[in-house]
Amino acid sequence: MTFINARLAIQWPHAPFPTNLVKITAMPPRYTLKIVTDFAAAHSLRNYPGDCSRLHGHNWKVEAEVVATELNEVGMGIDFKTIKTETKVLVDQLDHRYLNEIPPFDETNPTAENIAAFIYQGLSKKLNGATLRVSAITLWETERACVRYSED
Repeated sequence: MTFINARLAIQWPHAPFPTNLVKITAMPPRYTLKIVTDFAAAHSLRNYPGDCSRLHGHNWKVEAEVVATELNEVGMGIDFKTIKTETKVLVDQLDHRYLNEIPPFDETNPTAENIAAFIYQGLSKKLNGATLRVSAITLWETERACVRYSED
């Protein structure tokens, strides 16, 4: 056992067992699983005072992170294949499209932040459960610029 109260912990086990110590309980395990996928899409940013207001495209990279607190009978939090498949279903809606023409980006500005939130919310609906939840989506617009969306 580990105890909080350094003065009394040093005395133990040579002194009578201290009764005013608090037992530290271990945090439940957390397994963070991550897959990476990509898609290509064009967009233009509405009301943006610069070049990105014009039509342009990106080869977007998506990192999907999922946290599991328990392992199944095989010893997995979730099969990577499941995360990849469900993420691909979402990004296939965006792949080789002009984002400004498809919901929700026909009304919501298709910024990297909003695209990351869209993927996070869609993946959460598919994967979240009692022992599993999507923890973050990182969306890379270029090799040097990304956004990480989470709802922690």
